[in-house]
Amino acid sequence: MTDLLKKLLNGDRQGLAKAITLIESSREDHQKEANDLILKILAKKRKSTIRIGLSGTPGAGKSTFIEALGNKLIAKGHKIGVLAVDPSSKKTGGSILGDKTRMEKLSKEPNAFIRPSPSKLALGGVTSKTREVILLCEMAGYDVVIVETVGVGQSEIAASEMTDIFCLVITPAGGDELQGLKRGITENADLIIVNKADGELVNAANMAVAQYSAALRLLGKKEHTHIDYPKATMVSSTRGNGLNEICHEIFEFVKLQRTSGLFEKRRKSQELAWFKERTQTALFNVLTKNTNLVGIQAKLESRIINEDLSVLEAIETLNSYLSQNLWEH
Repeated sequence: MTDLLKKLLNGDRQGLAKAITLIESSREDHQKEANDLILKILAKKRKSTIRIGLSGTPGAGKSTFIEALGNKLIAKGHKIGVLAVDPSSKKTGGSILGDKTRMEKLSKEPNAFIRPSPSKLALGGVTSKTREVILLCEMAGYDVVIVETVGVGQSEIAASEMTDIFCLVITPAGGDELQGLKRGITENADLIIVNKADGELVNAANMAVAQYSAALRLLGKKEHTHIDYPKATMVSSTRGNGLNEICHEIFEFVKLQRTSGLFEKRRKSQELAWFKERTQTALFNVLTKNTNLVGIQAKLESRIINEDLSVLEAIETLNSYLSQNLWEH
């Protein structure tokens, strides 16, 4: 553990990769080591960092945008960590993990670290260990950490609960994309970025920015956000138009949050969300270890299939079983 921590403090990339593998391992002995490592990291004084959450519609060019933004930030003297979450198959549990191939130029930069991770069917567009991996990247000297979620959806808002600014990348001329402005992912965005604003799509991008800006005004200011945000802007990731403006927006947002005291409030909210998530996991693990939860669930599923029990009756039976065993333990 001490050797691994030293490697992280020295910015050793192999040490960081090894630490992330340890954190993401499901083995019980590895989890104990991982928790010890995180405790040591939390005890260290860390440098000021910026955590950027990023999601987007399919085909919006998230990877292209991240590569362009990452290279721009590196040119400005920053070290960039990219945590790209890939969806896992419900059939096989496997993931493609192809983000490094999509960010070919950025992956070759010595001041960039790209880590694709499988979601393992975790909800919220991130993995169950994304928070811990962010801490590892920060300890290794990456002052900007970008968390790319598996995609866009009403439930994929977990990234906004573990980052300092949450960006939503969309395409111009998306037709009914404005319908996404409901209680869900869009109202959690601090910055809506219309990508592919080049060539014949420039006018459509301008129109999209105007429409989203108007819609965001209707939604009103959200909690833990400065009065000037959320807002919409546009970019061409391939040509670089608008990248300087987006870099400015990100750092200006964080600056305003810091001066108003909202930054620390947001970080505290992230810690509470982390605690709640780990509490739920711990409760499930205790129940699974100390009760025959899997066996009872299998029997109830069999009875549902055989039409011996309705779904609601099965739920009541399971709840009764869990309540009884909770009192016993």
